Amino acid sequence: GHLMLSGGLDGKCKVWSLPLKQVMRTYIGHRAAVRDVQFSPNAGVTFLSASYDRYVRLWNTETGEVLQTYTNRRVPYCLQYYPKKPDKFFCVGGSDHKVVTYDIESGEIVQEYNHHLAPVNAILFCEDAKKMVTSSDDKKILVWEWDIGVPIKYISDPTMHSIPVFRMHPTQLYLAGQSLDNQIVVYQSHGKFAQQRKKNFKGHNTSGYACDVDISPDGQFVVSGDSGGGVFFLGW
Repeated sequence: GHLMLSGGLDGKCKVWSLPLKQVMRTYIGHRAAVRDVQFSPNAGVTFLSASYDRYVRLWNTETGEVLQTYTNRRVPYCLQYYPKKPDKFFCVGGSDHKVVTYDIESGEIVQEYNHHLAPVNAILFCEDAKKMVTSSDDKKILVWEWDIGVPIKYISDPTMHSIPVFRMHPTQLYLAGQSLDNQIVVYQSHGKFAQQRKKNFKGHNTSGYACDVDISPDGQFVVSGDSGGGVFFLGW
């Protein structure tokens, strides 16, 4: 990818050219800060933006036109297209402690997942999109089967902290999460979703900050932000 999508505190979304290091297009339509943005898997023809104005908007990337607007009158915290049908469904985790699935064309909510006790921060699909993993400020991780509103697994421990960001390892075997106790924790992305306690990453400081985490395409390195403004590269 030579383009990068960003959402700002000024309510604007921007597409940047990585080779040119400049803004290619600015999208104006939100009335409050943008919380999350997501390119569509179909070559980024469209993208979604979630804002503190309580609206999710679907944009045409090339023309800047708003194609559809979605809301359940709650603040949307995170977005995720459904990988098997990205032109049909997407999920939103919100301030009302729920994950909801929207039909892209009709704008209707077609499913709710409501067993969290605090705002939902992250959504990730695994096992060929048959299962969905969510994390919340309630310091729990829940595993769901797609389109079934009852979790099949609770991951909870008195020592756990909130995990605002999850990333899938390129092998599709592990999930890496940014835990707010200054470490990156790793779980299986299948089966029992067991925590890999021998594989965690420390040395950076993220307490109180939802710093992003990512994994290199070859799976060899983990990169994390830091509350001091630094970037940490760690060997997998």
